[in-house]
Amino acid sequence: MVELPAAYAYLRNIANPPKMITEALVLFGTEEQPGPGNNPVIIKWAGEVSAQVAHDYYADSVPWCGLFMAVVAKRAGKPLPPNPLWALNWAKFGEQAGQPMLGDTLVFIRPGGGHVGLYVGEDNANFHVLGGNQSDQVCIRSVPRERLYAARRPIYTNAPPSMKVIRLARNGDVSIKEA
Repeated sequence: MVELPAAYAYLRNIANPPKMITEALVLFGTEEQPGPGNNPVIIKWAGEVSAQVAHDYYADSVPWCGLFMAVVAKRAGKPLPPNPLWALNWAKFGEQAGQPMLGDTLVFIRPGGGHVGLYVGEDNANFHVLGGNQSDQVCIRSVPRERLYAARRPIYTNAPPSMKVIRLARNGDVSIKEA
């Protein structure tokens, strides 16, 4: 298991965390393969999600934040939005969140498309996001608040008590590459 940065070590010690956070942390540190090859782990996620996703997703050089979210949501037992490979389609996932909280899905606008990941905290300027294809890996990066397109919450029968707003210190790991 890859160690989390010290600022996010609290995620491993939360009692009853949202299931999507638990599933995402299992994948923490997964990296795409540089150059022409593909990380077989990432490619395998596509087949795990569905035959259609496996047909549509063929290389880890293709943006894979939506694929990461799809495998996390599926493992957590949550229904997927239509065409989950498209980040902006995650704005149809679950229900509107209002104020984001631990485990919520955050959808962002970026040049050329969107980006999607999980809320693990916030500071005054950024949301701290656990996601795939952030600097070509599964990691936590800060994304500026003004890029937020939608905050969505998985539908819970009983919301986990750990689902809350997490205030964090600002850090220097602001996301600059999500595609």
